[in-house]
Amino acid sequence: MLTDVAIAEAATPRPIRDIGAMIGLDADELEPYGRFKAKVRPESIFAHEGGRPGRLVLVTGITPTRAGEGKTTVSVGLADGLRRVGVESVLCIREPSLGPVFGVKGGAAGGGYSQVIPMADINLHFTGDLHAITSAHSLLSAMLDNHLHQGNSLGIDPRQVTWRRAVDMNDRALRSVVIGLGGRTSGVPREDGFMITAASEVMAIFCLASSLEDLERRLGDIILGVRFDGTPVRARELNVAGAMTLLLREALGPNLVQTLEGTPAFVHGGPFANIAHGCNSLMATRAGLALGDVVVTEAGFGSDLGAEKFFDIKCRFGGLAPGAAVIVATVRALKLHGGTASADLAEPDPAAVERGLANLEAHVDNVRAFGVEPVIALNVFGTDSEEELATVETGCERVGVAHARAEGHQRGGEGCEALARAVLAALEAGTGDYRPLYELGLPIKEKIGTIATRMYGADGVDYTGQADKDIAQLESMGLGGTPVCIAKTPASLSDDPARLGRPRGFRITVQDVGPSAGAGFVVARTGTVMIMPGLPKVPAAEGMRVTERGVVGLF
Repeated sequence: MLTDVAIAEAATPRPIRDIGAMIGLDADELEPYGRFKAKVRPESIFAHEGGRPGRLVLVTGITPTRAGEGKTTVSVGLADGLRRVGVESVLCIREPSLGPVFGVKGGAAGGGYSQVIPMADINLHFTGDLHAITSAHSLLSAMLDNHLHQGNSLGIDPRQVTWRRAVDMNDRALRSVVIGLGGRTSGVPREDGFMITAASEVMAIFCLASSLEDLERRLGDIILGVRFDGTPVRARELNVAGAMTLLLREALGPNLVQTLEGTPAFVHGGPFANIAHGCNSLMATRAGLALGDVVVTEAGFGSDLGAEKFFDIKCRFGGLAPGAAVIVATVRALKLHGGTASADLAEPDPAAVERGLANLEAHVDNVRAFGVEPVIALNVFGTDSEEELATVETGCERVGVAHARAEGHQRGGEGCEALARAVLAALEAGTGDYRPLYELGLPIKEKIGTIATRMYGADGVDYTGQADKDIAQLESMGLGGTPVCIAKTPASLSDDPARLGRPRGFRITVQDVGPSAGAGFVVARTGTVMIMPGLPKVPAAEGMRVTERGVVGLF
């Protein structure tokens, strides 16, 4: 089979104006970025709302493994498959971050014959959204340190500044730095650090904003630290929210591209699901619902992370009511959860698949906890044996969940028609009765405990002294009534990445809890989660190049 790059480069995409016309967008409602990419103006989205009642389908997955599950590939294949069975579908997914693209994960535009194109553009600079978000974040950082240098009239305690810098790259050397060295003209010396742009609160705000006005308000709500008297300092006090909004003005419009089969796709926003809320922008999802009959969207990692935050954060803020959810599973991943060694994945092992089904069952329970009935997408790999595939299907029948094989990687939309029909049946059955997991009025610790016990299967939650202090401070600031965004390893339902399957008899440890007031939630950090990843020993960047024909090599 051809490589992803070769498949993408061999495609003949349709002009982006034609893709826009498919979903009712006039040429003057698009801002083209070349022939095959365009932004849709927010006001155009608002004008189309209130017409067709699009239905929303979430794609999530089992606990991810190093074998790869292919959620984006299945999302693209499902959107194409729905078109093939007569449904006007729209795809809504996140933009890739340069850090993972050049690190260990590689690109994030799907794979095989289920990709969004132009693939290389999407994986790299695309329309510049992540650069704009990085610039807005950096402006706030610069304005904060300038304020400290110019006399600090707000009385900000430099030792208690919580706002960190951002760059869209995996660079572990920047996790902890000291700034302001070099004498009186170089600013106030203090400890600082960098996060990756996908973990920035500006990214989270960008993806939850409902308009330019809402964006500016949320940016102004960002808490930067505290004063010497212990009261919080917000970005609006530096008079910078307007300038940050100006930097993000063009970026706020969703990016319209297409799949290999010409299905309209909005690729917009990219918060990480292990750190932030892990969903594409609310603006893009609104566009899809206003312009399509069924919207396929994706949340990062497993149901314990991306899906939980999609249901408890994005759906709350956006007034969304998902009608169905797809859980992506693979024989390969289930074998790892069942104890198979990585070196033995190619060898048939139905017994390991059977043991690994406990992990799939946990994710089925998680989705059902929100009142949404899932469909299992069994993403097929060439090494899967028929007996192993049948073991998964029997397991699905045992817990009474609909299922279908997905072969989008090898066959595109045709390979996902069965999945498309299963999803349509779930939507038509109308069994979904979406509800959040917890009430916002609960104390922060009760909300964390609800997520830990019901989503992760933990026996309870332990808090460090710092976390206890943080929670008391956040509740005194009036942030006790917000959703909780838990930062946790994606590699396990627990906070220990080594515990695979469906762990039992464990507790979650919360290290600290911080404000993301502009985004509208608080972030509880568990285990050893870091907001600035590092590069692996052999980064993916080492295998990338541009040929004389202009083709970008290996993603």
